[in-house]
Amino acid sequence: MADLPAARRENRQGFAFLAGLRIESTSGRDNVPAPFGQGKNVAIMNTNASTLLPEGFRDRLPPFALAASQVTRTLLDTLASHGYERVDPPLAEFEDSLRAQMNGADSRNLLRFVDPISQHSMAIRPDMTMQIGRIAMTSMARHPRPLRLSYAGPVLRLRSTQLRPERGRQQIGAELIGSDSVAAVSEIVSVAVEALRSAGLTDITVDFTLPDLIACLSNGPLPLPESVHEDVVRELDMKDAGGLVALGAEAYLPLIEATGPFDSAMERLRTFDQTGILQSRLDGMAHVAASIDDQVQITLDPTERHGFEYQSWIGFTFYARGFAHALGRGGSYQICGDGETEAAVGFSFYPDPLIDSGLGAADQRRVFLPKACDQSMAARLRAEGWVTIAALDDENSGLRQGCTHWLDGARLVAY
Repeated sequence: MADLPAARRENRQGFAFLAGLRIESTSGRDNVPAPFGQGKNVAIMNTNASTLLPEGFRDRLPPFALAASQVTRTLLDTLASHGYERVDPPLAEFEDSLRAQMNGADSRNLLRFVDPISQHSMAIRPDMTMQIGRIAMTSMARHPRPLRLSYAGPVLRLRSTQLRPERGRQQIGAELIGSDSVAAVSEIVSVAVEALRSAGLTDITVDFTLPDLIACLSNGPLPLPESVHEDVVRELDMKDAGGLVALGAEAYLPLIEATGPFDSAMERLRTFDQTGILQSRLDGMAHVAASIDDQVQITLDPTERHGFEYQSWIGFTFYARGFAHALGRGGSYQICGDGETEAAVGFSFYPDPLIDSGLGAADQRRVFLPKACDQSMAARLRAEGWVTIAALDDENSGLRQGCTHWLDGARLVAY
């Protein structure tokens, strides 16, 4: 688990108890508490097929469902404070429309079905970014630029991987539409870092890349036959020096070494760029990195392509200590629609790992209210941020309801 601020580490009793409430006893005895974090892995006692979920899907139980809403709210509030206005596109659209919006992204992850009303093929979105582009080019085409939009919602992928078995995910992000300038990229990266920090993350790393680097070089000083272009991109992405040599692309070998901590990797990349064709890109990326270098660790992998299928001159990925996988990524890109294009830059977070770790779950102060208690006192406690659990009968137990206190007249007593 990533380190939490001290305020979030304290008084976790109520949260830990709630996490254990959903653990079922195989012997039929009453539910018992479990250590924090185990509540999300609930064994299904009933194996009736009607109760099973499809592969890659799950229920999110208390207290993790609450954590999900709190993480989402914290991230969106940070985006809103920088002027990113919320939009909410639909979960499904006509398949042809979604495909047209994907702008080169892999469409094999579309889960398709036939709409019984229109009889047209529809698809569930695997990503929300494309929908934001559609909104910007249609409903908000006349809004002043740059246009700042934020979004949050579920997305669905047709297939999962062994490393990321979930097919349904939450996606939260922001798009700055109308510019992909250095200033625009600096703003979007800074806002993303601030949002992650506001959610309680520390020790954040931002890894930069140049998505169109190989295209730029192969069309200029280091030409490649069309037949091996994608193979060279793949070998560079895999850091396979032998594969590059076998393809006759030895000139690209220095790019493998231009990877690592930002300053040293940038120095190698500038040395490699003897013709100066990359200078504007490198200068721009250095400016963006300088805008956040006092807040995060910065690395550079100029040939990273995974997840950057449609980005243009710059891309970036967010990591944090304690989390094995990327928490999100973004970059500059072009929105296409009705024969027109528009520059944009944005990022997307996939916060499920944060939620599952307990990050963002506010420590609930839960107070048990005996029968016939003072209701005005109970209302005052709720206004102060307490969660009140009312007794329904004399047999109810505040401890079993995960309460940390009980109300004795006008006095709060800790369990």
